[in-house]
Order: sequence, then C-alpha cells, then structure tokens
Amino acid sequence: MHPPAGAGRYAPSPSGELHLGNLRTAMLAWLFARTSGRRFLMRIEDLDRARDAGTAGRQLADLAALGLDWDGEPVLQTARGSAHEAAIARLEAAGLVYECTCTRREIAEAPTAPHDPPGAYPGTCRDRGDAERAAARAAILPRRPALRLRAPEVEREQVFDDLLLGRTGGQVDDLVLRRGDGAIAYNLAVVVDDAAMGVDQVVRGDDLAPSTPRQLLLQRLLGLPRPEYAHVPLVLVPSGARLAKRDGAVTLGELAEVGVDAAAVRSLLAESLGLAAPGERVAMDALRGRFDPAALPRKPWVWGAERLG
Repeated sequence: MHPPAGAGRYAPSPSGELHLGNLRTAMLAWLFARTSGRRFLMRIEDLDRARDAGTAGRQLADLAALGLDWDGEPVLQTARGSAHEAAIARLEAAGLVYECTCTRREIAEAPTAPHDPPGAYPGTCRDRGDAERAAARAAILPRRPALRLRAPEVEREQVFDDLLLGRTGGQVDDLVLRRGDGAIAYNLAVVVDDAAMGVDQVVRGDDLAPSTPRQLLLQRLLGLPRPEYAHVPLVLVPSGARLAKRDGAVTLGELAEVGVDAAAVRSLLAESLGLAAPGERVAMDALRGRFDPAALPRKPWVWGAERLG
C-alpha cells in the first residue's frame, strides 16, 4: 500500500518547553492532517543555535503524552544544510541574490515606502556595483554580509486563500536568505524543507500569517509546490498579550506539578476548540470524528488559571 501523497506537519523550535498555545496548535495540525488522510510529520526547527535550549526531546515527549503520533522520525532542520545552500545557489544563478551589510539599526532607521510591511528592507545594498560592494564588505570585517533575495518588482504582492483567514496576503521585501553569521533564514528553510518532506498542508499560529507571502514568492521562484494553509488563532492572556511561559503553570510539566495530567490538558484544549464538553475526558482518536474545520473558533482563546477549576 502506497502512503498518501500529502502530509501535514508540526515544526517546533527547541527554545523551551511547549506551552498550552503551542500544544493547542500542534493538536490542530494533527487533526487537520489525520482527518484529511494525510501523513503527519515532525520537524525540529533548530537553525538558531543561540536559542536552542536542548528541549527537543522534552517537546516530543509532551506531544506524545498529549496523544499525538507522527509518521517516521523527526527531521532536524540543521541536517538539511546542503539542501538550503543548493536553493540559495539556484536563486543566485538566476541573479536573484545580493550581499547586504546593513545592521538592524540601519534598516530600522532607513525610510521605507508607505505600502511596505513593518520592518521591510529599504533596498540599501540592492544596486551596488562590484567596487562599492567590495568596499562595504571590507568595512564590516570580521562580520560577513548577509545574503538577500532580489524580489522581482512585479511579484512583490502575494495573495493566498487560507482555510481559516480566507483570502489574504501582503507585500514582500528583499528578505534575508542567509544571515551574516552563516545561519539559514527561517523563510527559506521552511519552504525548502516542506517541499522535500512532501508537506502540502501547513497549520500554524496566525502570528505567522505575515510570513506567508515571503514563502509563497520563494516557492514560485524555486519551482516548488504551494501547500494549503490554515493559520489558527493564538492563546492569549486576559491582558490581550500572547501566552508565554512566564504566565504561570502553562507547560505539561508545570501543570502536572499542580495536579493536572496530560489527559486533562488534552480535554481542556479540546473544549477550547468546541470539540469536548467541560470536564469531558476525550482521546485524540475520538476527536477525529468530531473535527470540522468550518466550525473551529475564529477568535483567540483567552487563558487564565481559573480554567483549571
């Protein structure tokens, strides 16, 4: 029997333990994939070594405790370096890459066009000649220049149909492909790795929706397929801020210490999605039969310790 052609995925960064918001998104990614006949894959996005807290093993254990399973072994993004570099080389061969010596402060202080997204690159290094580029490179030693995409002017606006947000999109600037420290940028790695893994469904927090136009453009320029997207609402605290690990007992480990086990957390998250009654204990397999993307809440879930009863 041949495996299904498509796949969904969950791709945490090992920067700390997963909190309730992360676990809720993972549950949704699993449900979207499993109820549509797709495989469900796991990728550890460990490119940013400075933020790697060594928590990948604990994250996978927490996901398993919640009742999620996945197909095959988790993929480490750092093991995919040759594929990332090959993608940059392909873009470079097409004349779509240039060096950038700007600092974050210089970018923040530079004027931008009114329609550009917040933090958009103003194009300072875009049209430098060979001599000017060499002088700029020498001026920042020992720091190395970053590599940026020369986004085609006619393709800077990218739109897509999101399963939850509807038709949406945004403007694309000359995004970073490889940082000056040699680290591959998130947008490039995600696009290359999703295509290589056969991912055709991306379910993630709606805070990442603004990154999607950049990824759409990279997919087009690299000749890679476009997945379907579902950007799900976040978990907030009563102040309206995003839930964070500083907001009390919000990880499986912390909740276990106050007497709330993984099964209870699963039921609480299912209730927040309209998939379980208050206090109902429910398994992930049972949730598959209740899951309807069209009926999912479209607003953020507000978390407070009082929800623990």
